[in-house]
Amino acid sequence: MQPGPIHDSIKPISWILGKWVSDSGTGTYPTIEAFSYCEEIVFESCGQPTINYYARSWHTQKKHPMHFESGFLKINPGTNRAAFVVAHNFGLTSLEEGDFDESNLTLKSSNISRMEFDKEPSVTSLERHFILMKENIMKQHVSMQTSNTPITTHTSATYRRVIDDE
Repeated sequence: MQPGPIHDSIKPISWILGKWVSDSGTGTYPTIEAFSYCEEIVFESCGQPTINYYARSWHTQKKHPMHFESGFLKINPGTNRAAFVVAHNFGLTSLEEGDFDESNLTLKSSNISRMEFDKEPSVTSLERHFILMKENIMKQHVSMQTSNTPITTHTSATYRRVIDDE
């Protein structure tokens, strides 16, 4: 992936740009068995005031696909406010809004939509936190609330930034 030009409005959060890979994610939730996963996430600039995003995860041992999502991260120019629109492969869309600084992006859902024929329980809230630990190491924690379960940590992973020729 060749980096695109960086629009002035996203320069304050340019630390998040790139391809990030995790070989050691963990997932838990009160209603499911704990699991491990690998994941690749990409935040890329194409010169617009929006960052393109996609993520794909796969089972650590079996290697089969687990979850896909894609979306857009936008910054309110001149502020530390961000909005993240994400579509998930199981029929959920979320608008997550929050704050960022030079090494953190913290988001909480302000709107969640789902397909009318999706199975219960429904996701009612998401919280996501990206933390830049050092230049090429980032962590992500996701918490989720459903119609049956209060907000609870769901996934956590540590990523390394990947340069294309790796």
